[in-house]
Parts: sequence; structure tokens; C-alpha cells
Amino acid sequence: MSATACPIERIVKRDGNIVAYDRDRIATAIFKAASTVGGTDRGLAEDLAGEVERRIVEVYGPFSMPTVEEIQDIVEEVLIKNGHVKTAKAYIVYRHERAQKRAGRDARIEATDNIPYKKIYEVLRWNMDHGCETVDGLNGIIARGRFPELIRACDERYDEEVAAGAKLVIERLPDVRIVIIAGPSSSGKTTTTIKMSEALKAAGMELVAINIDHYFFDLEMHPKDEFGDYDYETPQALDLSLINQHLFALLEGRTIKTPHYDFKTGKRTLDVHEMTLAPNQILLIDSLHGLYDAMTASIPASKKFRLYIETLGQLRDGQGNFMRWADNRLMRRMIRDSWHRNLQPLQTLAHWHYVRRSELKNIIPFIGTVDYVVNSAMPYEIPILKAKLFHYFPEAMQLYREEPKRQDAYIRAKRIYELLNGVNPVMDDSVVPRKSLIREFIGGSEYHY
Repeated sequence: MSATACPIERIVKRDGNIVAYDRDRIATAIFKAASTVGGTDRGLAEDLAGEVERRIVEVYGPFSMPTVEEIQDIVEEVLIKNGHVKTAKAYIVYRHERAQKRAGRDARIEATDNIPYKKIYEVLRWNMDHGCETVDGLNGIIARGRFPELIRACDERYDEEVAAGAKLVIERLPDVRIVIIAGPSSSGKTTTTIKMSEALKAAGMELVAINIDHYFFDLEMHPKDEFGDYDYETPQALDLSLINQHLFALLEGRTIKTPHYDFKTGKRTLDVHEMTLAPNQILLIDSLHGLYDAMTASIPASKKFRLYIETLGQLRDGQGNFMRWADNRLMRRMIRDSWHRNLQPLQTLAHWHYVRRSELKNIIPFIGTVDYVVNSAMPYEIPILKAKLFHYFPEAMQLYREEPKRQDAYIRAKRIYELLNGVNPVMDDSVVPRKSLIREFIGGSEYHY
């Protein structure tokens, strides 16, 4: 039975949402379980997924809508029936661990409100008001020649949010001496820092930005993962002790010399950039790990204003699936890394597992502690990103499909490919203003990064 001939079209997720059925997800889950016990045959996993599919139809009938849990039960049954006992046990353990993680995650969200629901609702309403909450809506805007209007509206919304954040800082003066702009990778922290500086300068305040990227240790000192790849995403790759020393000294009015880090050579030079913070100045920190307590442990909380930025996009495909925020940021970084960090887009895709691991450990748990949230997702960027990146995803799917340790990259590439497949690309990005946040990633900005 082929995937196209299967009479199962929809399934019910744990949260009650109805999504498209995808046999490949079953095959991937079986393959990942098999790989933990030494299996390397992706083709066998696909054959077993086909048998699972046939069994679903037998048990629940054609055109039924089974739940995720019901499908998982049949996966276990098929594995055991076909003599793959070790794989079945690994699958059961994996299923249990995922359930435990979900339970823990749900408890944390309830306790700390890590998901900014009110902000997400505002983003969705804004998208609906501008007709860009779906891929079809976005395509319609392009077809009607209204793409430049959408760009202007998106940029204005973002600029207004940054200005509102600056106003909150002003209201807390003179206590606030440090503004921390934090968020996950490629959320737009650097541009937001620059625009915050502009907004506060217009109000008569002078800001000084400290570049935390210069505090990376030499590359050979960075932790490595199971593939032997260097990890830029962990806070332990930064000289946290030196950062705290310098922050404390700056707030006392002393002069410091920050290091300089060269991403192309992976080397740090100490005592390069001289810096002083005058009494009428505010220090801005633009950092992936700005919310990580150890980064600013030497500074009292009353002296810090914490702003969080994330791509809180609310864009749905033809099946009603929302684009994941992390996928939006991954595409941005695939482009930026190619010209800023000398990495090819597929390298960024393959290395993204540490980015997500670090975000979930060192950023997400602290969202509830921030003073303000900015949405950096721009609906108009998706057609532009497609034009620049779409051809990489089929290649990635083919490259990582048979690699047990790269299944996360395969799943990610497939998910992005399926969303972008329905988007009409915009090849000419000249209509994007030189001060737009997206220029931080696609190049051509008036700002210096």
C-alpha cells in the first residue's frame, strides 16, 4: 500500500489538533528506535511502517482518524509480531521518555508561563488583519503586487515594539544600568540592540553596547558533541568569569579592554577594545545567553532590564500546521552562517541540534523572568528565504535519510521543505529596506554587524 493510496488522511494529536497523516514519521520513529540497538536499515523501517499503516486500516477502518497514541500502540504490536523485540523495547522506552518530558514541560509552562500566550494571540490577530496568516494568503499578497506593502507594515510593527521597549527602560531610570536583549539563535538580537540604541538616543539617552561574542574561548576549548563538532551554543563556550568582572567594573565607572574573537580562525585576542561606561550611559548586552543567570551574576537584578526576542510567527500551511519558530530561525542562520561564520547551509542544518538543546536548557526556562517581549518574525521573509534556500532541503533529506544519528536533521529538512513547497518565492529582495531586521541575515544592511 503506497502512502498516496492510504485511506488514512488525518490523525489526532495529543493536544486535540488534527493534522495530516504521514507514514514517513512512523518510519523515522522505527528507524530511530532500531538505531539505538544497532539497526542501520532504513528500508526495513519503511517496510514496517507500511505494515503499521495496513494494520491501522484493519483496526480502525478506512478514512478513520486515529490518535497518535493508537498509532504508537500498533507500532509496538507490529514490531513484536515481526520479531523485532529489541527495537520494540527501545521504541517503548523512547515513547515513555517523551511522555515524561511532556509532563515535565507542561508543568513548567503552567508554573512559569514560559510561552507568551497573550503575545502569540496578538501576533496571530495582526497577521489575520493583514491577510498573511496562511501560505495561501501570503501567496495572494505576492500575486496582487502588495508585497512591498506587507514589508512596510511588518517593519513598522517591529519598530514600534522596539520603541515601546525603550520607553519602558526610560520609565525605570536611573536604576537601570544594563539592558539585556536575549533570545534564541537568529531571533534578531543584534538588530534589536541597534534599534533600541536609536530609540533611546532619540530620548536623550546614550547607550553603549558590549559584544558578548568577543568573550568566546578559543575554538579548541569549546565543548564537543558526539560527532566531534564544536559547540558555540552552550554558555560554557563563553568566558563567563571575565564577562562578570568586566560588567562589574563598568558599572563602577572603570575602564576595561574587551577581547576580540575571530570566527573564521576560532581565536580570541585579549585586551583589544577599550570601553568605559559613564554615569549617564546604559550598557546594552545582545546575547543568546543574556537570560542565563551566571552571565550577569555580579549585577543586582534591580539594575537590569531584560528584553526577550523571538520569531513568534503565526503562519499556517495548507493543512493548518503552524510553522515552527525554530525552523524560521534555522533558515535565517543557514544564510547568515554562510557569509559570517564560513559554514555551508547544510552544516548549519546538521549542527542545529545543539542550538535547540541549548535553547531549551538555557533560554526557554527564563522567559517568565523578562520585562518585555518583542516578536521578530516577519511574514514577508518566508518567500525570500525560500528563494535562497529551498534547493538545499531535498539534498538534506537525501543526505541524512539513511543516517541514524542525523534523523533530527532529516525530520527538520523534510518539515521545512513541505512548508516551503507551497510558498511562492520572491527572488528579488531589493524591495527590503536597508534597515530592516531581515538584512541582518540576508545581507545588505546599513547597520554594521
